[in-house]
Amino acid sequence: MTTTAPRPKDLRDFYEDPSVPVASGTPRSLRQARMLAGALGPATGGGTPRTVLDIGCGDGTAAATAASLLAGHRIVGVDWSQDALRRARAHLSYTIRGELTGGGLPFRTGSADAVLFSEVIEHLVDPDAALDEIRRVLRPGGHLMLSTPNLAAWYNRALLAAGVQPVFSEVSLRGIHGRPGTEVVGHLRLYTARALREFVTASGFEVVRLEGAPFHGVPRPLRTLDRLACSRPSLASILLLHARKT
Repeated sequence: MTTTAPRPKDLRDFYEDPSVPVASGTPRSLRQARMLAGALGPATGGGTPRTVLDIGCGDGTAAATAASLLAGHRIVGVDWSQDALRRARAHLSYTIRGELTGGGLPFRTGSADAVLFSEVIEHLVDPDAALDEIRRVLRPGGHLMLSTPNLAAWYNRALLAAGVQPVFSEVSLRGIHGRPGTEVVGHLRLYTARALREFVTASGFEVVRLEGAPFHGVPRPLRTLDRLACSRPSLASILLLHARKT
């Protein structure tokens, strides 16, 4: 009698697991929302309501944090994880299941005014195709607000010099090996500030602004340093990039 070994988890199984974190820190969400609110302008007092797609919305907490700064604008949460969307409906009025690859997003070309792309690109096998699809759904001049961990964060530079695996980088979906931290979150790609600028520009966008944000996972004694590092995005924990479709 032979037995079949259980199938190893693939990335879809991994991200459908409710124990995998799908929310990011509030400071990052607020900084990103302020950037987007400044780009879109108010939707009240005669302003025009805009459609904002939160692609990879996770449990919706980031969009909920941004909602007060984007009052009057329509925020649509998009994710391919059914579990994440189920949780996101507690925070968002509009949610829809969609993917950046395969058949693409369920939106018409040029139908969105802005895309929030928060802590998603580092999880993708094919980020080139993802930005192509985002560019498709954005109207001409539409805004991309992208955030991602910084490979060259101030503490990662010190860790790598000491021969330690940088924070945010992962070598396994089953456990942490060779770096600080306790959570496996499925990062596949990491960017420095320079690499992110060049990549987004090559994908048909004009970079408007690059800022830094703190990381909620930094130990408390180091959080003041982490906030100070935000003044130099190339050293910050999190990169916040605002770009426009050319």
